[in-house]
Amino acid sequence: MKIVVSGGGTGGHIYPALALIREIQKESNINAEFLYIGTKNGLESTLVPRERIPFKAIHITGFKRKLSIDNIKTVVRFFTGVRDSKRMLKEFKPDIVIGTGGYVCGPVVYAAAKLKIPTIVHEQNSVPGLTNKFLSRYVNKIAICFDEAKEHFPDDKVVFTGNPRASEVIGKDGIQGRLSAGLSTTLPVVLIFGGSRGARPINDAVIKSLSELGEKPYQVLYITGDVHYQEVKDEVELVGNPKNVVIKPFIHNMPEVLAGVDLVVSRAGATTLAEITSLGIPSILIPSPYVTNNHQEKNARSLSDHGAADLLLEKDLNSITLLQYIDRILLNKETLKEMKTKAKKLGVPDSAGRVFELMKMLVNNK
Repeated sequence: MKIVVSGGGTGGHIYPALALIREIQKESNINAEFLYIGTKNGLESTLVPRERIPFKAIHITGFKRKLSIDNIKTVVRFFTGVRDSKRMLKEFKPDIVIGTGGYVCGPVVYAAAKLKIPTIVHEQNSVPGLTNKFLSRYVNKIAICFDEAKEHFPDDKVVFTGNPRASEVIGKDGIQGRLSAGLSTTLPVVLIFGGSRGARPINDAVIKSLSELGEKPYQVLYITGDVHYQEVKDEVELVGNPKNVVIKPFIHNMPEVLAGVDLVVSRAGATTLAEITSLGIPSILIPSPYVTNNHQEKNARSLSDHGAADLLLEKDLNSITLLQYIDRILLNKETLKEMKTKAKKLGVPDSAGRVFELMKMLVNNK
């Protein structure tokens, strides 16, 4: 089976695509060949070749939501991207094309649809982006991760699959994950992070909480993000770093570390939520208020409304509320157990397999 994958802009679009590719590569009875189409300047241009996956680039930019002359240029680039994508697709001759979001998959998936190649878009969030809304008119199927996304797409095209990234965190060694991060194997662990680049409001609240955290009967793994790490370390030196608080700029083995975590404090990106629900980890979600259509808050509510997470809006975040929320869950065994059960019910650990089955169905029926 020859498969073209396209998606980019943020890790939230790229990591699910890579997770799906790795899952398909495990299938011993499938001789799969891949081509990933992205942009030269996007994160995918670094992450995809690192996985030894063939990569080609087109030039495309996203639409600005305000009236702008740049949008005219984007339209021109879109049709140029469609032309270039058609050329790549004719050369590669894929059996199916899947887009995982971001503006780059717009011309790629559109070109595939026009060439009558089976197509899927994968929507990770509860509120779809502009690209997937546009593509929904042309693709064969739309894979979703949140029931809330259904209303934005044609009913006959929607299939609930979950996020392929969820499949990658299953079966990892939590003890080894703890040891790799310099954590005790006996004390409960709360993981605090603000995404790959970090989040200043979360960092500020944690720094102001350090003295109190040092007196807690649990340990903290605090990921600042590379951008904020040195600034945080400078501030921590002034107030002191408690022994039960481990501070790192970034962790590359997140699946292993998550397997050893009891509670997560984070933003509400779709990939993070897929990971923690598949593992049944309770969470305190602090959605970014700066994302399109406030989709992170809607993502978070899909967990908090089911009792799997506590929602803490950024405007209400400070050192006091952060500690109150953590203590309410981590220091109450019944609350922790109940939230774990509810989080697990929302998880879709076989999500990569579900997407692959959908792909095979379309290929076999073409």
